Amino acid sequence: MEQRIAIPVVNGLLSDHFGHCQYFAVADVVDGKIQEIKEEVPPPHEPGVIPKWLSSKGVNVVLVGGIGQKAVTLFNQFGVTPVIGVPKNAPEELIKDYLNGQLVTGENQCSH
Repeated sequence: MEQRIAIPVVNGLLSDHFGHCQYFAVADVVDGKIQEIKEEVPPPHEPGVIPKWLSSKGVNVVLVGGIGQKAVTLFNQFGVTPVIGVPKNAPEELIKDYLNGQLVTGENQCSH
């Protein structure tokens, strides 16, 4: 099964707020193994832009620390599954933990 997983990144770690990240680490995964991780710079943050943009990049999973309910709904509408409450860590480690079923998530770190 192929997947494309995105993580918002600031200073090399998962960003608390995906709308204000420096870039998204976008990983191509085939048969549970990371094939490639690219840095994709998102368009300027406006409500609804990021879910549509990630979907257009073929992303089907996004790992986030916090996310508002409206953004969750938009991601789902665009066929992207948000994984919420992901800890700050390096993207490759988070993706490996997710793929191995070892990703420990906490509370949604978003208040809106």
